[in-house]
Order: sequence, then structure tokens, then C-alpha cells
Amino acid sequence: MNALAAMLAFFSLPQVGLPAIFVIALVSATLLPLGSEPAVLALVKLEPTLFWPAVLVATAGNTVGGAITWGMGYGAERLYEGRAHHSPANKALRWLERFGPRACLLSWLPVVGDPLCAVAGWLKLPFWPCLFYMGIGKFLRYLCMTALLLWVFPGQWGA
Repeated sequence: MNALAAMLAFFSLPQVGLPAIFVIALVSATLLPLGSEPAVLALVKLEPTLFWPAVLVATAGNTVGGAITWGMGYGAERLYEGRAHHSPANKALRWLERFGPRACLLSWLPVVGDPLCAVAGWLKLPFWPCLFYMGIGKFLRYLCMTALLLWVFPGQWGA
């Protein structure tokens, strides 16, 4: 438990700030259930001048996490195909194939966004276009959520 306490102390805000945001955003973009928005909001609330750096760092971390999830889907499909020799087909997969990498714009959505990145890898959608669209979607999410929470609903988060 000492190692966990030390790690949490290291990543606690504001001592580490932006690197902590990057790591939290990265981990939250994998299939692990973790939200990064509270950490981004906390940092920006403590240091408002870090609004843009926090949004950009969170976007970068979340996009790298999305790329890792894409890779996990790609690797899982290769393992599956090597053993099963047939491709599963259903309505959701056909929808994703139809929209291609542009579907990764929705990678910011709760619950379905992270698995969407994995399925994009599973379908072997082109990596760089997927990463590009993931980045756009994730940037818009952090920008909108942080701005809304700071300026539209400021009373909800203390002084």
C-alpha cells in the first residue's frame, strides 16, 4: 500500500499537474473505467492560466490511449482470425465499416467511445486517419466540458 500511496502523492495535483493529466487521460482512454474530466477541471480550477495547456495535454493523453486501444483491437482481431478463420459480422460492425475512420470522431462518447477505438483496430481501419479523428473528437470534448464546467456552471465547483 505504501507504493500506491507514493504513486498517488506523486501524481496529485498541483505538484505534477500536466503530466498527471496526461497519464490520467491516457489510462481513461483505454478500456479501464476511469474519467479524466475531474482531474482536468481540478487543475484548471487551481490554475486557470493552464486552461489551454490542460485541454491540449488531456487531448494528447486521451488520443494516445485511444491509439493503444486501437492497437489492442487490431491485435485481438489478428489472434481471433488466426484461430477462427472467419470474420464476425453484425449491424454495428457494418455501420463502423461504412463510416470508416470518421466514426472515431465519436471516441469521446462515454461507454461506447473506448470500445469504438478497439473495434476500429479490429476492423483494421487505417491507423493515422483514425488517430486524427480521435484527436478531433477528444479535443472538442475536453474543450467543451472544461469550458462549460468552469464558465457556465462555475458555482457547482467551489470558489
